[in-house]
Amino acid sequence: MEFATPLVIGFLGSLHCIGMCGPIALSLPFSQVSKGKFIYGRILYNFGRIITYSVLGFLFGLMGNRIHLWGIQSMLSIVIGVVIILSTILPQRVNLFNNFTSILKKPFGILFKRNNTISLLQIGILNGFLPCGFVYMGLALAITTKNPLDGMLSMMMFGLGTFPAMLALSFFGKFLSENLRAKVNKIIPVLAIILGVLFIIRGLGLGIPFLSPVVGMHHN
Repeated sequence: MEFATPLVIGFLGSLHCIGMCGPIALSLPFSQVSKGKFIYGRILYNFGRIITYSVLGFLFGLMGNRIHLWGIQSMLSIVIGVVIILSTILPQRVNLFNNFTSILKKPFGILFKRNNTISLLQIGILNGFLPCGFVYMGLALAITTKNPLDGMLSMMMFGLGTFPAMLALSFFGKFLSENLRAKVNKIIPVLAIILGVLFIIRGLGLGIPFLSPVVGMHHN
């Protein structure tokens, strides 16, 4: 399993996270403390997100293991690529995701009122469940792995990829203008389409090392 890919996806996706999760990161409680405690708290928050991503990666890797045994991994990769491209070109609001976000508002409110260090970890864990296109892409990659451990490590690398930008946001977020965020968000669909194409190429088994290996070449 090549873990550089989810790391890069996470890093590029963090540009999107700045726009989507930025308000949460900038309004985190426990801010009127020393610089050391402030940094520690923000690291805990981001660590919480990575925990959630890793657990989800484990579950999707487990599904990927079943899919690999069924021999439809290549077809799944192609389907995922097509879905990513279509969902980018023809975006639609999904009420299920909107409803899920509404459900999370109450626990978010409770945790924000606690205003302590451990609540920052819990907010991060909860934040990891928020609907996000790039998280779905990371999970799509995790499900194409062959075992739960690879799926977990894949999403852990994805989370680590988002870490630098999200941590920096806690310090410099107030200097980011809405105009800059809008420009960054315009790049995201292009990156999503490129990723979708890569999934399709990977599923075609063209014999290109790492990018599109022939599935049968690894079988005994």
